[in-house]
Amino acid sequence: MPDAECLVKLVVTGGFGTGKTTLIGAVSEITPLRTEAVLTQAGTTTDVLTGVEGKTTTTVALDFGRLTFPDADPPVKVFFFGTPGQERFAHGWNSIAHGALGTVVLVDTSRLEISFPSLTFAEKLGIPFAVAVNQFAHDPNHYTPQEVRDALDLTADVPVITCDARDPASVARVLTALLTSLTRPPSPRGASL
Repeated sequence: MPDAECLVKLVVTGGFGTGKTTLIGAVSEITPLRTEAVLTQAGTTTDVLTGVEGKTTTTVALDFGRLTFPDADPPVKVFFFGTPGQERFAHGWNSIAHGALGTVVLVDTSRLEISFPSLTFAEKLGIPFAVAVNQFAHDPNHYTPQEVRDALDLTADVPVITCDARDPASVARVLTALLTSLTRPPSPRGASL
């Protein structure tokens, strides 16, 4: 008889254009489900492209991916559900997060303010979350995790990890930090929805 599997649902959230789709695609062992749509002229009044002027698509429903840890005891399957980043799709975030054990909030330090709705969402879920700071090697906006923690007014129990959402090893460090935090109680600021 095969060993039982541990199934873990994680949510990846963050502002528009922070790299959520890329992060899930970097570690998913299956072809990720993506619901990208082309940005059109009709969305120019709602789609804020400041800082991501070259972006041509946006997630309109969710992203989905899976990663298995077969050597864990018991084996673990992690299912990733990515939220759309734009606030106009926030009405669906709670449905996407239903049953999740933890959340990754992906932030872009060049547009930190777009992370606030996702952080508030993660705090209200009342489940552990980690903040992943998506930084690239040539990005001039490098900040230490402590500087980002201070800027976002995060409690000490929230892991803050710098990463490159394109790099599977870097994303693995984020997931390790979040999975480790799942054994700790949620932030005292968290509350049920």
